[in-house]
Amino acid sequence: MSEYQSLIDHLKARVAFSDEELNQFISEFKITKIKKRQFIVQPDFVAKYRSYVVKGALRAYVVSDDGQEHTIAFAIEDWWISDYNSYIYQKPATMFVVALEDSVLLQIDFDSETKLKKANPKFETFFRITAERTAASFQRRIITNLTSSAEERFESFNAEFPLVVKRVPQYTLASYLGMTTEFLSKIRNKKLKK
Repeated sequence: MSEYQSLIDHLKARVAFSDEELNQFISEFKITKIKKRQFIVQPDFVAKYRSYVVKGALRAYVVSDDGQEHTIAFAIEDWWISDYNSYIYQKPATMFVVALEDSVLLQIDFDSETKLKKANPKFETFFRITAERTAASFQRRIITNLTSSAEERFESFNAEFPLVVKRVPQYTLASYLGMTTEFLSKIRNKKLKK
């Protein structure tokens, strides 16, 4: 049950569930242990699961026609990850989702999620809240990328997510922030000298 405790706490922080409702909700999740560098989503295959991170770190990214990797999202403990366009619309994925560390996930498949949403309006509310927070986060990221300098983007991300900055490889952070690894290195070195 310990693998489920962080998800239970996550649920309780967002919606007032009874113990019976919590048990019904978590019964639809399966525990998945994955190794570093293991993929849970790949392009051209439908993303089968929405994944909650119990332990570990993951990265979602796309590869452009010129072979450049572009990090779309990270997920560490108490975060969710998937190729949401693929998962929600049940169509082939366009992203890779890979483990950056050995990880433990709680995964729910699309049909089980749909069943939960139909069974109880509180479950629907939880998934709506999660979707709204994800949409707001992506909007903030787009605005920051369009209106801030590279240094400001790093400072902002580092202030909000210092654990992610410490745990993910520098090249993945650089691609997330829209800069080269070398430029990110310069920013970090300048910061250390201050």
